[in-house]
Amino acid sequence: ASISPFTEKDSIKKVRGGGRLEFRSGGVENSCPGCREETSESSREEENDIATRLPELREVLELLRRQRKKEEGSDPSSPSKRWKAGNVFLVGTGPGDPELLTLKAVRLMRTADLVLYDRLVSTSILDMVHEGAKLLYVGKTSGYHSRTQDEIHELLLNFAEAGATVLRLKGGDPLVFGRGGEEMDFLQEQGIAVTVVPGITAASGIAAGLGIPLTHRGVANSVRFLTGHARKGGKDPLYVAEQAADPDSTLVIYMGLATLPALAERFIANGLPPDTPAAAIERGTTEQQRTVFAELANLPSEVAATQLVSPTLIFIGRVVALSPLWP
Repeated sequence: ASISPFTEKDSIKKVRGGGRLEFRSGGVENSCPGCREETSESSREEENDIATRLPELREVLELLRRQRKKEEGSDPSSPSKRWKAGNVFLVGTGPGDPELLTLKAVRLMRTADLVLYDRLVSTSILDMVHEGAKLLYVGKTSGYHSRTQDEIHELLLNFAEAGATVLRLKGGDPLVFGRGGEEMDFLQEQGIAVTVVPGITAASGIAAGLGIPLTHRGVANSVRFLTGHARKGGKDPLYVAEQAADPDSTLVIYMGLATLPALAERFIANGLPPDTPAAAIERGTTEQQRTVFAELANLPSEVAATQLVSPTLIFIGRVVALSPLWP
């Protein structure tokens, strides 16, 4: 469990040459093909700081712009020579298992010029991107943002305007707690064509693997996707309404590991029985998956004892007890 399958800032990651953006340290390029390296926490953060890789990005961008001017020629108003902006694809990669990718996602990963990827895109999926593409990490985790959302917007826009095919890889589905809607709105306002390729959201992928039906006749007549996100890494969840504590619904909590004690307390205070079946799943659908089953009142202490880490998804509801793995 110490080696994460995802691209978090404390991952041990493959370093490959070819068309990938090389990691740089002290101005010296590391191009050790196919190897894994143990690194200190500070150097891992440096690897994930995309500022160290922006010089190469600027070179690629300038090359695209020169190509644009050449193709436009002396008469840029001519329809035959008018430059066409590139396309941006917001692509969901599912919960981590590469076999859950869509065929469309795989096809785009084989053709894109530039790939911007989040921290919840598994390394096994990144290995499927063709060698000619430039890869850029723009992930966010609690207390660590490699790039702000506005900077991500500008990167997508600049490369699309230069004519590149830009792939924005996001874990799960890009429009479920992935801020894909913000990126889509920004780019469309700038006249850039955006295509959304859905992915299997973590709720569906992980539930299927555990045999948990998200809805079930006579047990749960609805399912609600909630975020347990807290402001600035705090412990108090921001967006959990009182009516979410519905015994007839299945609750799926994204980003709720840090706020789980407050979440459980709030749900029980608002009417969920303390013995409601619940589960917390770390790194679901990957080989490193770890699962904790417990009644809602005991789930926070069981998760703490097991020392689950992010990303962890939480299921709460009577359907959890329908899993063949429920103790």
